[in-house]
Amino acid sequence: MPEAVIVSTARSPIGRANKGSLKDMRPDDLTVQMVQAALAKVPGLDPRDITDLHLGVGQPAGEAGHNLARAVAVLSGFDHLPGVTVNRYCSSSLQTTRMAFHAIRAGEGDAFISAGVETVSRFANGYADGPGSENPQFADAVARTAKRAEGGADTWTDPREGGELPDLYIAMGQTAENVAQHLGMSRQEQDEFGVRSQNLAEKAIADGFWAKDITPVTLPDGTVVSTDDGPRAGVTLEAVSQLKPVFRPDGTVTAGNCCALNDGAAAVVIMSDTKAKELGLTPLARIVSTAVTGLSPEIMGLGPVEAIPAALRNAGMGIDDIDLYEINEAFAVQAWGSAKQLGIPMDKLNVNGGAIAVGHPFGMTGARITSTLINSMQHHDKQFGVESMCVGGGMGMAMVLERLS
Repeated sequence: MPEAVIVSTARSPIGRANKGSLKDMRPDDLTVQMVQAALAKVPGLDPRDITDLHLGVGQPAGEAGHNLARAVAVLSGFDHLPGVTVNRYCSSSLQTTRMAFHAIRAGEGDAFISAGVETVSRFANGYADGPGSENPQFADAVARTAKRAEGGADTWTDPREGGELPDLYIAMGQTAENVAQHLGMSRQEQDEFGVRSQNLAEKAIADGFWAKDITPVTLPDGTVVSTDDGPRAGVTLEAVSQLKPVFRPDGTVTAGNCCALNDGAAAVVIMSDTKAKELGLTPLARIVSTAVTGLSPEIMGLGPVEAIPAALRNAGMGIDDIDLYEINEAFAVQAWGSAKQLGIPMDKLNVNGGAIAVGHPFGMTGARITSTLINSMQHHDKQFGVESMCVGGGMGMAMVLERLS
């Protein structure tokens, strides 16, 4: 059975939505630049040998609609290359990698492009999904969340225990507050994790790590962007502790302990090990295993708690066998909360900072973390890594990688 290996990655800088460096970039144009950059690192690969282009998009509508993957293929000059656009919210471009992994293991192709993009700046009215799109069967659950948002520090309980539907459409900030109540995690602990993310990102910038991870983007006016908008120097707990809660008046989630809304794209070239050998390539990493799991949408932040062990079981490995973990920091409470539940040591987790500092463009995140994890394993000379994230709608996803070069 062929192995699936990653031979190149490219990820754009991450811009702040609506006011940041990438606000004028269309999602298709941005993705094309990353696909071309990833392929440029594999000059021996004939584009006609690529089986498919898989593109993850968290909100596939508006400029990101009309099967964006196919538009990216054609704009890249690859009329022969099919494309499929995939939506699994925050893990959309980890799902595209999983699809390539499965296809290669099944013998249905030797080379794939796995990519992801989100340009929140280009969403109509802020988000692609409009009001009133919810199934009316969830009306009571939506009303329950709205009441919680007004205040009241009662502990979250699973609505299924009372015979009610969970709120499938719950705002992500409300899930974070539910997780904080469910785990009993304090505001200070979340703030400390948020500060850690910024401080580690600042150090990683100084060490040259993030410069290696980022592929510059050329804007429509010819300006070149080569750094993330999000990381801030000198962030302190004292300053972050002064920020007001965002989602509930008596809540614990603030702008200092969660990610921002962002724009960005990334691409990964995945091959069979036999194809890589034929081209004389030394792969960056081998995809060992993947997993996806589900849980209540109202505490979706704890998705990694089930997904990571599932991926490790598929790999025949345990928590202690992994050298580095990248858990997407949509919120401090979910990233650190999931890690604590699993017994993941802090010194193995997001060691260069995470999304609280660098950002979380939904559809991009899976591919971005793949790039970051591979570069991190190289930078710190480690062999095995796991990437994972919580997923809107109540899911978790994870992948185990083995560094090969």
